[in-house]
Amino acid sequence: MAADDTAADEIRGTAQGTAPVPLSVLDLVTVGVGRTATDALKTGVALARLAESRGFHRYWVAEHHSMPGVASSSPAVILAHLAAHTDRIRLGSGGVMLPNHAPLVIAEQFGTLEAMAPGRIDLGLGRAPGTDGATAAALRRSEHLNEGADDFPQQLAELTRFLDDDFPDGHPYRRIHAVPGPVQATSPGGVQSPHRPPVWLLGSSGFSARLAGMLGLPFAFAHHFSAQNTVPALDLYREIFRPSEVLDAPYALIGVSALAADDEKEARRQVLAAALSMVRLRTGRPGLVPSPEEAEAYPFTPTEQEFVDSWNANVIHGTPDEVRAGLDDLQKRTGADELMLTANAHGGDVRVRSYELLADAYGLPTPA
Repeated sequence: MAADDTAADEIRGTAQGTAPVPLSVLDLVTVGVGRTATDALKTGVALARLAESRGFHRYWVAEHHSMPGVASSSPAVILAHLAAHTDRIRLGSGGVMLPNHAPLVIAEQFGTLEAMAPGRIDLGLGRAPGTDGATAAALRRSEHLNEGADDFPQQLAELTRFLDDDFPDGHPYRRIHAVPGPVQATSPGGVQSPHRPPVWLLGSSGFSARLAGMLGLPFAFAHHFSAQNTVPALDLYREIFRPSEVLDAPYALIGVSALAADDEKEARRQVLAAALSMVRLRTGRPGLVPSPEEAEAYPFTPTEQEFVDSWNANVIHGTPDEVRAGLDDLQKRTGADELMLTANAHGGDVRVRSYELLADAYGLPTPA
């Protein structure tokens, strides 16, 4: 099956500067102690503009719920905001958690985003809830949480039908149309954009890797919190991959925790604060991202310290040269086609500075 060149071009990026592959950004819209969600969203705009001006390929936000330190519960709303403040960079979800939503709603939201920013929207989909079980039940108005994950392939097929407006005759949804969408082109006098948001599958294990390969879709792996599964999942994806109308060869990006600072000591301080935030989340005490000063004064238990050491071993941090070397090595080990960097820190200025330093380290384009 031959891939559509336009669809493939909207997926594959081009490496800039001396980067081995395209570099992109994953923004968790983190909120630090003493900061507001408004502050975090303003940082998001600043980051998106920086990423666009320096040649990063895409900018994604991820769906999370009931986490005080993560203000990204509504990816479509945030993406609309970012679309209004950028001109060229690709924007997308990394991802929308499909079991939390009716497929028609997602098709409508992303059709609207595509109309706002034609040819710039990615639709990344995950099957996890992006939260705890009780919150997931409230989102879905159902106690049967496993059902959503088990039905993921069927939900994906339904969503794709809505995006393409191609339910077969006799299907109960044949006369239902996601608007904005292709149906507008078939209406009298209608003209429709040639673009349709490419669908990506996200995962942290082999399930989505296998499904993405079978369907010939691009795949995004969460290396930043499931590093031990990265290589097996990517190998499985490439082994299973079947050419499709979207891609004629596999294309996989990996999410990477990476934070650069002007000196190594400051980088260590910042990632310690982010690790303390994860300790609290994993022990049922989610809160705002603590400051480095709070983290340095925190009395970690031996178990907590073990978790911190393990977590930070997977965060590439240090000076720009150290982070660049770590990213280069990771790309070689995994063969990833794209690196999507997430910089988690207490302050937005620290995160912006990290991306500036890495753009300089790789000689990415500078604004005219």
